[in-house]
Amino acid sequence: MNQALTPEEFWEAFCDHNADLNKEELYYDVWQFLDGARGCDRLASLCLAGIKTATSSVYETFEIDDMKVPEEGDYSIILDSDEVPLFILKDTKVEIKKFSEVDADFAFKEGEGDQSLEHWRKVHEKYFAAKCEEYGIEFNEDTLILCEEFEVVFQ
Repeated sequence: MNQALTPEEFWEAFCDHNADLNKEELYYDVWQFLDGARGCDRLASLCLAGIKTATSSVYETFEIDDMKVPEEGDYSIILDSDEVPLFILKDTKVEIKKFSEVDADFAFKEGEGDQSLEHWRKVHEKYFAAKCEEYGIEFNEDTLILCEEFEVVFQ
């Protein structure tokens, strides 16, 4: 475990390990799956097992929160439920799709449940609807979803 390291120290360790990277030119964010809610450790463990290689979120919330929209090549430090850095992801593909356009291939890459599109739609419709309600926006089949594919590059 990296309990003694802050996210910034974890990032420095990653950069030291990858001396060929120009850290001044790299972007990274720090976050937890499910906004730190119950289950974030389970989803993180699926990443470490190589099962979960994608994630999704409601696109409009980035604008509302005035946050940078992730791009291919961006990094993320993933925290566990105790806010301890676990690993670093690198985005390999980022697309914006309507909820109705998310396909079985992407659902499989999210790695949750039986990895089917049916399971993905059921679980994410509930999660995204609650997230949209929290932000005062409407959720429907046309809601834009940020679909990120990634690889674990450091742990």
